[in-house]
Amino acid sequence: MISKQRLIWLWTRRVLGAVLLLGVAYLVLDPTGRYLLRAAWSESRILAGRRKITDLVADSTTNPKVAAKLRLVLSARAFAAESIGLRAGESFTTYTQLDRDTLVLVLSGAYRDRLAPYTWWFPIVGRVPYKGYFDFPRAKEAASDLGRDGFDVYLRPSPAFSTLGFFNDPLLSTSLGADTLDLANTVIHELTHNTFYAAGQAVFNESFASFVGARGSAWFFRSRGSPVAAEQCDARWSDDKILARFWAQLYKSVDSAFHALPTDSAARLVARDTIYAQARRRLVSEIGPQLKTINPKALARLRLDNAALLAHRIYSTDLDVFDEIWASQNGDLRATIARIIALAKSRPKDPFGALRDSVHGRG
Repeated sequence: MISKQRLIWLWTRRVLGAVLLLGVAYLVLDPTGRYLLRAAWSESRILAGRRKITDLVADSTTNPKVAAKLRLVLSARAFAAESIGLRAGESFTTYTQLDRDTLVLVLSGAYRDRLAPYTWWFPIVGRVPYKGYFDFPRAKEAASDLGRDGFDVYLRPSPAFSTLGFFNDPLLSTSLGADTLDLANTVIHELTHNTFYAAGQAVFNESFASFVGARGSAWFFRSRGSPVAAEQCDARWSDDKILARFWAQLYKSVDSAFHALPTDSAARLVARDTIYAQARRRLVSEIGPQLKTINPKALARLRLDNAALLAHRIYSTDLDVFDEIWASQNGDLRATIARIIALAKSRPKDPFGALRDSVHGRG
């Protein structure tokens, strides 16, 4: 006779086996599952290639310029943890040399006749309006597929990413091409994701991290007695906010035009193309001269369509609101971060609304 405990164990094994079998089937047969397998394989290669940054810095054969940037990363990481209060874990304590200068290609898509992003769903993080590809041919194929399906498509390179603290993210060689200001910003930006990530709120998460990266890197360089570098960080942040306002105004103009015209109307496409053409002229003639760190000529080459607009908005929505909360905390970034996280948690489905209400005295 089988004992009760033995019976329970047999049933438990069967259930676990069934769950495992379903999981494997999902990963192999479902497109998202196959994508996750590819991402996991690429991540495993990155993790397998890690070397301790401290060892590389101490190695006399390490290129002096590389060693200097690696030391900066360690300093920025320590500052982010100790002064800013971010959750660093073991992220950015190791380094992985890749065989290419771009880590991933990031794909965004949008409906052509309305300001709605094409989204992808992933476990834990929920729905996101972008998808990163380690496999570049597959990224281009996916972009072509979206374009053939009638979506605006925006495919762009990215040198870094965060696993939200699930793994000890190494610094990647693709990030070392940035100057020291962007490098410090990147470290602080990514550690912000480790500290707080609102499920299904990619725009809030990225905009919040943009704010923390900018203000945090300026503070970092001031703490090192580098006021010129700090001022340059502030100037870049000022330019980011100017462009954020431009994207917000453009979003409002396109959205208003769409709402004024019938759904599925060809007139919507004509109206949006007219607005984008006007925006291009304004971007070059009016916005360009206001910028201190961006070459106005680069603005003439910026892609302008629904996918590009929404992609830019991912990283630059309501940047002034973050700064207003920072000012209300007397420029104390650590206190500001705690305040913003508390507000976001109070309204998980509308973190921006919670921030705006707080700024305007409604919450």
